[in-house]
Amino acid sequence: MRKKDLASEVIKRLWKEYPDSVCTLDADSAWKMLISVRLAAQCTDKRVNETVPFLYEKFDSPKKIADAPLSEIEEIIRPCGLHKSKARDIKACMTMLQNEYHGKVPDSMEELLKLPGVGRKSANLIMGDIFGKESYVCDTHCIRLSGRIGLSDGSKDPVKVEMQLRKCVPPEFSGGLCHRLVDHGRSVCKAQRPLCETCVLKDICKFGKNRKETLS
Repeated sequence: MRKKDLASEVIKRLWKEYPDSVCTLDADSAWKMLISVRLAAQCTDKRVNETVPFLYEKFDSPKKIADAPLSEIEEIIRPCGLHKSKARDIKACMTMLQNEYHGKVPDSMEELLKLPGVGRKSANLIMGDIFGKESYVCDTHCIRLSGRIGLSDGSKDPVKVEMQLRKCVPPEFSGGLCHRLVDHGRSVCKAQRPLCETCVLKDICKFGKNRKETLS
């Protein structure tokens, strides 16, 4: 099966299996999503969602965060871990938004990647979930499942996986597919002991078919 045909079938099945997949980070604006994504590094989305209301209660705009004492930001986001480096990036990011973008988050990949603490994963999430544009969020689940299914060559490099997905996944399904790969990775295609026997992709997944042949 060609990768484009495989991607089309994966999209069809995962949309049916997870019709309501969305990003699990709570953010109602682009600048808040920037902060949440940075906080989510080596932290659960649940913990981030529990923490950010305290930050916004005290500093409710990019300008206020840019002007806030670094120590106060650190203390509020401490539950998310790596609070010093995350606070430094968040303050620098909000400062750059103020100084160079009039307080508004840019809507292009090139400009987003200029912001402190923003990598391709974060930029793609902003592009898709906030601006509704083409986005390929290659987190650990997306990378693992893409390789197992056969949408990528098994590379662990997020940029390489992103470029391979861009070749076979239609732009209009890109963001939604990545969210569904996360849901499927958490519930079925786990890193350890994947539940291949109950997987909706078991007959088209390269990993699943190879595993079945090995066990038979």
